[in-house]
Formats: sequence, structure tokens, C-alpha cells
Amino acid sequence: MLTYFRRNAGHKAVSDQMLAPISAVRGYWEALRVGGGVPSRDQIDPRGMANSLEKTFLIERIAPGQARFRLAGMHLADLLGMDARGMPLSALFEPVARTRLHAEIDQVFDQPSILEIWLEAERGGGRPELSGKMILMPVKGGKGEASLALGCIVTEGSVGRQPRRFAISGMVREVLPVPTLRVVDDFLPQPMPAPPRAAGRPALRLVSCND
Repeated sequence: MLTYFRRNAGHKAVSDQMLAPISAVRGYWEALRVGGGVPSRDQIDPRGMANSLEKTFLIERIAPGQARFRLAGMHLADLLGMDARGMPLSALFEPVARTRLHAEIDQVFDQPSILEIWLEAERGGGRPELSGKMILMPVKGGKGEASLALGCIVTEGSVGRQPRRFAISGMVREVLPVPTLRVVDDFLPQPMPAPPRAAGRPALRLVSCND
């Protein structure tokens, strides 16, 4: 099910060629969804996303509305001007955008759902035009809880000389369907068989006693 919300008509589109890493990472994530569920961290192998690793990351939920980077490709380091590992996801966004992000990030883990975010970077002072797109997809942690998210970010334009922060020009949330369980006939409860009847005369017989 798709839930469209707060998407600005004026957001700048990113070319299909630039979106290829997002398509590749999502395709890999989808392939791990056995039975339509959420894949686990143990299933993720970086070799399955070898051509997109530079733009791929893994975030961990640390509090309501907040997450931090556990793993991050070099493209995030270029955008932030430093290693992104251990930094909050909100460090990539302008203050107003952080408020919008906090209101939606929990849904990735709780519903769960896929969140797509269109990005527009601030400009001026060594910051040329830059737009992009990010995707977040839920991943189960070591205890089976949806506390992680696999992500990918692509940008179009020049990063420039200064660290970049983004405004949110649009968002789309795709709520994942609840996996259905298929009952196999072999595992349905079967009626208890009747006890076998002994051959010959019955072991018990009714006796009537009269005064």
C-alpha cells in the first residue's frame, strides 16, 4: 500500500541514471524478504550491493524519531565533510527538515514501511545547486525487532567546498503488507482415533442389583 503525503509539486526530479543505485539496493532488499517479511541484519551481505556501496548506509534507531549511522558509504562523508558513522541521521538535514523527518522516521520501524525522501540542498557560499533522493527500508536487529534500516542516497549536481544540509521537498511512505500465514494440511489438528475394540466378550458389563 502506498501512502503519499506532503510532496511538493515543485520538487526537482533526479534523473533515472542517478537513481540506479537506489533501484539496485531496493531490489537487493526485496530479494531478502522471505514470505514478504522484513529481512534481518544477518542476511545483508555488502557483496550483494557492490556497485552501490558508496551511496549505501545502515541506520539504527536510538530513540523515538531519532536514528544514527552505523555504516555509511563515502558519498555521505563527501556530503557531511566527515565520516558519517556514529552521527545522527538528522545531521544531513536543515533544522526545519529535521522536524519533518522526526515525525515520520518511526513509521519505518513501527508499521513497518519504506520511506522515500526528495532532497534539495541549501545554496550559497561555496554550495552550488544540488538535489537528491534517499530511501529507507526496515531491517530486523539481532533480537528480531525492526530497529535498523537499510538506506541509499543519490545526488545530482556538485557537492562543492562546504558540507551540505538538505531541505525536504517531498516524501512518499509505502506501508508494507502484513505477511499472511499459509496453513499446510499436514499440520492441521487431526481427530483422535477411537480406541480399538477388544475381541470376544466385553471387559465390562452392566449388572442390575435389586433389593
